[in-house]
Amino acid sequence: MTAAYPTLDDHLAGQDVPEALKVVVAAIAAECVAIAGVVRLGGLAGALGLAGTANVQDEEQKKLDVMTNDMLTDRLKACQPVAAVGSEEMDLIEPTGRSGGYLVTFDPLDGSSNIDINAPVGTIFSILPAPEGRAPVEADFLIGGRKQVGAGYAVYGAQTMLVLTLSGGVTGFTLDAQGRWHLTHPDIVVPADTKEFAINMSNRRHWAPDVRAYIDDCLAGKTGPRGKDFNMRWVAAMVADVHRILMRGGVFLYPWDQREPDRPGKLRLLYEGAPMALLIERAGGKATTDGVTPILDVIPQKLHERCAVALGSANEIDAYAGTPAGE
Repeated sequence: MTAAYPTLDDHLAGQDVPEALKVVVAAIAAECVAIAGVVRLGGLAGALGLAGTANVQDEEQKKLDVMTNDMLTDRLKACQPVAAVGSEEMDLIEPTGRSGGYLVTFDPLDGSSNIDINAPVGTIFSILPAPEGRAPVEADFLIGGRKQVGAGYAVYGAQTMLVLTLSGGVTGFTLDAQGRWHLTHPDIVVPADTKEFAINMSNRRHWAPDVRAYIDDCLAGKTGPRGKDFNMRWVAAMVADVHRILMRGGVFLYPWDQREPDRPGKLRLLYEGAPMALLIERAGGKATTDGVTPILDVIPQKLHERCAVALGSANEIDAYAGTPAGE
């Protein structure tokens, strides 16, 4: 049955992008197949539980955080067009000793807290141009999301899927039992309207008044100011919540909160915010920090910069931006 679907190699062959970029995408996709195998085995691979270490954000790392970070780093450093990599799990960038080509950033296992309960997790990646004629430095990664030449993610769930954007549009591939990617979603579009939102409601008391007002309006249902009933979804893994939005619409909100008032948000701009924003925008949705400011227009000032996130169905993001403070 899979013969009816073009493979990732077929798709890349038809893309009007540099051959070197295709090589980088193929390397990432191949390593995501390997990561899918480790995730699938779970405890049989000794992959569950804490690693006993912390990352640069002082967060406890899971064993799979470390394993998948090493897997992707090793694969990409061996990939000829890659000049350097940056990861959510590493303090600094790792140059390859080459110049030109591409820089790759990644969250090797987004939602890793879900792994021990067999809930969806994923790998998020972003590809940026590298400087010519010299080894890259950290500042070369801090160029803003609109300069990405490609982005995507793999989600390891009931099916393993790879979602990708290169020169334009968003495509989805499904992994078969032989480890091959097949094009099953050739033109992913986010519906402009929705009745679903994803947010961690347990943080309500920490949100800004405008965010509380928007959610309260949604919860008021048909008799409230929005005039329709909403459903709430929350997987606690950005990659899974964004995948749902790309498949059927919705909004994903991870706003600033008062527990860390000096931080603009919790999610990482380079490893999560920017690549997901590129996918959402190219699928017809909106991806912002606050309902107004596009994530892709934010120029990072440091490698592990954080941002607030409000993305998804365009009309609902506009409604989020226009909600006045209710208290």
